[in-house]
Amino acid sequence: MKIGVLTGGGDCPGLNAVIRAVTLALQQQGATVWGIERGFRGLLEGGGRELLRPEVSGILAEGGTILGTDNTCDPFADRSADRATQPPRDRSAEALGHARAWGLDALVAIGGDGSMAIAHRFHEAGLPLVGVPKTIDNDLAHTDRTFGFDSAVAVVAEALDRLATTARSHGRVMLCETMGRYAGWIALEGGLAGAADVILLPERPYSVDAVADFCAAREAQGLSTLICIAEGAHAAGQGLAVRAHLPGSPDPLRLGGAAERLQNALQPRLRSEVRSAVLGHTQRGGTPTAFDRVLATRFGVAAAGLVSRGEFGRMVALQGNACGSVALADVAGHNRVVPEGHELLRAAEALGLCLG
Repeated sequence: MKIGVLTGGGDCPGLNAVIRAVTLALQQQGATVWGIERGFRGLLEGGGRELLRPEVSGILAEGGTILGTDNTCDPFADRSADRATQPPRDRSAEALGHARAWGLDALVAIGGDGSMAIAHRFHEAGLPLVGVPKTIDNDLAHTDRTFGFDSAVAVVAEALDRLATTARSHGRVMLCETMGRYAGWIALEGGLAGAADVILLPERPYSVDAVADFCAAREAQGLSTLICIAEGAHAAGQGLAVRAHLPGSPDPLRLGGAAERLQNALQPRLRSEVRSAVLGHTQRGGTPTAFDRVLATRFGVAAAGLVSRGEFGRMVALQGNACGSVALADVAGHNRVVPEGHELLRAAEALGLCLG
């Protein structure tokens, strides 16, 4: 067999660990592994190379992806000609042509919700395909965990530890804005791990009055306040805080500014100084945690197993503590958000934290 592998969407810690595991496990079965460069753009434009054992040795702990990635290319709706004036074109036949020219028997696509939607379409178009769930947002349907999430949460927890010391020193209200798009998993777990006093999520529109009253009560006790706010969090009756619009992108809204907006709303209501920090892409970079290294390895081995058994049109999934798989059709176009009544929300409420 000759199996292609690509990493699509945004980068995140653990991608190289999956590439390594997929490559080594398939080579153990006598397969040739073909690395496709720059995600689906490489499939569309013909960029690829054979992955040999020396190239994947020593990359387990490296952040990023040795294959490169792209979070703007959808071969079924390509806008590379002129985003501003030209309608998107379906160039999937060109991508399938490159897969045939390389002699690929199947493809392993590593990515988030957008990549899984594209992967599902390629599978329906006749390219046998297995998906591996990747996103720091942890928002893919039908899997309890995606690799990269634990690493992002660790960054948030460390940032909150650092912000807490300056907050206490100055008696400030400090806001920390996390990634996560429309799901609050990073802010929720990062906020709990970093001992935040207030955790604000996209799933729960907050009341500025409630947050201000909570901060004022702590202020009266001589306490500083640490707020962990997801980039998709917003006050009731307000829209999302949007930093930029990117027409033609699979994810046209670039969120940002949620912390600054709340900072501006809180400052007139409090005596304490209110400051905000945006973590941004620091949550994507760096080496994966030990948990993510192991999870990414498990996912890579499981993906190789699906390929060897001919179980295509599936995505590897962690359910409970077991690696299984789900149909790509059940994942494409679906997101997993923090449900009301989740155990971690109940834990936060039991601790007396403010959830807005």
